[in-house]
Amino acid sequence: MSHIPTLLDIMRQLRDPETGCPWDIQQTFDSIAPYTIEEAYEVADTIQRGDYDHLREELGDLLLQVVYHAQMASEKGYFDFEQVADGLSRKLVARHPHVFGEARAEDTAAVKTLWESRKAEERQAKQQNSVVDDIPKALPALLRAQKLQKRVARVGFDWPDIAPVFEKVREELDEVEQAYCALLDGKTDDAKKAHLEEEIGDLLFVATNLSRHCGFRAEDALRKGNAKFERRFRAVEQELEKNGVTLSEADLDTLDAAWDAVKAQEKADVIV
Repeated sequence: MSHIPTLLDIMRQLRDPETGCPWDIQQTFDSIAPYTIEEAYEVADTIQRGDYDHLREELGDLLLQVVYHAQMASEKGYFDFEQVADGLSRKLVARHPHVFGEARAEDTAAVKTLWESRKAEERQAKQQNSVVDDIPKALPALLRAQKLQKRVARVGFDWPDIAPVFEKVREELDEVEQAYCALLDGKTDDAKKAHLEEEIGDLLFVATNLSRHCGFRAEDALRKGNAKFERRFRAVEQELEKNGVTLSEADLDTLDAAWDAVKAQEKADVIV
C-alpha cells in the first residue's frame, strides 16, 4: 500500500483556505525554502553521525519539503507532485543510457562521462551557453565553489597536479596579509575593507580547490573541523569547571592552557 496519496491529501488539507492550518496557509515558496535547506542539512548530519535510527524520520522531513512545494505549485497551476515524480523518472532514465538504453559503461569513469554528456545536452536545450550556468547561486558558498571548480575542470581548466595549488594557497595568504596591512597603513576606508574581504574570499576559494585536489568535499572538511572545534571547546569548559574556574574568570592564557591539555589528552587517547 502506498502512503504517498495519503501524504499528498494531508498536505492539501493543511493548505485548504477554509479549513486548513493558518500557519501552513500563509506559507510561500520563499518562506519554506530555508526549511528545505535546513532539512537537507539535518539529513546529512544524521548520516555523518551514523544515527540511522533517526535517518528515516529526517528523510521524512525532507520529503515533506518536496510535497509542500509541489502543493503550492499545484495551487498556482505550475505543476503537481505527479509531474515532479514523472520528470525525475524521465531524467534518471535519460541520464543512465548504460542501464536503460544501448550505451555501455564498464566503470564509474565511463558513467561520469555519459552523465556529463547528457547534462551538457540538457544545458544546450535550455539555452544555457556556459558550463557554469546551472550551478545554483543559493548553494552554500563552499559547496558552490567546489561545484564551480569541478565543472570547469571537466573542460580542462584545472591544475594538472596539486603542487601549484599549494603555491596558490601561499600566494593568496600573502595577499590577504598585504591587504590587511594596508588597512593599518594610514586612513582606513571602505575600498580597503572591500579589497581585504575580496582577498579573503580568494583564499577560501583556493582552499576549497586544495580540498578538491585532495579528494575531499570542502563543505564536509569544514563541517568536521567545526565538530572537532566544538568537541574540544566543550572539553575546555569541562577542564575549567574541574579546576573551579568559570569562562568569565578565565583569561586567554588559562584558556590556551586548557586547550593544549585537551589536545594532549586526545593524542594520548589515540596512542593508547
